[in-house]
Amino acid sequence: MGMASGKKKELTVEPPKKSGPPRRGAGAGGPKRPVGPRSRHATAKSASRSPRPLQDANPHPARAAAAASGKGEPQRIAKLLARAGVASRREIERMIAEGRIALDGAPVDTPATLLTSLHGVTVDGVAIAAPAPTRLFLFHKPVGCLTTERDPAGRPTIYDRLPDGLPRVMPIGRLDMNTEGLLLLTTDGGFKRQMELPATGVPRTYRARAFGEVSQQQLEDLFDGLEIDGVRYGQIEANLERRTGRNQWIEMTLTEGKNREVRRVLEHLGLKVNRLIRTAYGPFALGELAVGAVEEVRQHDLILFRKTLKGGAA
Repeated sequence: MGMASGKKKELTVEPPKKSGPPRRGAGAGGPKRPVGPRSRHATAKSASRSPRPLQDANPHPARAAAAASGKGEPQRIAKLLARAGVASRREIERMIAEGRIALDGAPVDTPATLLTSLHGVTVDGVAIAAPAPTRLFLFHKPVGCLTTERDPAGRPTIYDRLPDGLPRVMPIGRLDMNTEGLLLLTTDGGFKRQMELPATGVPRTYRARAFGEVSQQQLEDLFDGLEIDGVRYGQIEANLERRTGRNQWIEMTLTEGKNREVRRVLEHLGLKVNRLIRTAYGPFALGELAVGAVEEVRQHDLILFRKTLKGGAA
């Protein structure tokens, strides 16, 4: 009975060794803190706190100024200028390298300069106004012009075919020289990039006239995607519309928009594309828009569309 009583006392002594405070006189520095839920929590808590004083002690001047004035998070000057429709980010970087962009009269030396607004920014000595609301235009691109601002070989571009009176616009994606149909144009560089990201997944619909023979089953197999010369193409919805002699009219909807995707996929099936028309991009359709004509999307419709995009509005 005495032994049982001794064991009982021993059991009541052990728990404080594990969970109680360290004993005094346990050697230099005392015992190590036991590894348990409590100590892990304390370690994580202290670890999360440790960088904070460093971050607060020396914030970026632009961020400190924004916080003090209550303004939004600063952004790179190249991004702000692109969103204002001045030029693409790549073009802006080139303009900065040429010394054409200044802030409060001093040339900007890096596109990574952080600002909360374009106040005091000039391009070629001209002050930049606050960014206007994003605008979106539908353009019926004709055959025979490039989707680019300028061509070293002097070939015609879409800017040679656009009507007068438009603001500075940038194409969303590309249509090659021999492809016609719907091309979206925007004044907002950020919106342009968002639309071009594969992850955004906006569907594009094309009608292709192709020479050769193909079955509806072959077209339906494209729904599983395919690989051509080491390039993987994702899901494609394709339907045979009608035959005219040995020419087939095929409608295809895809979301990736890789370079010359429709032509390469149909050529892989043994067809030769002799006409390609983009008829829709997301909810925006070519409809009866005349070749070379431009039509602006209503602000209300544009705002609703941007809310449906993955990641929200840019």
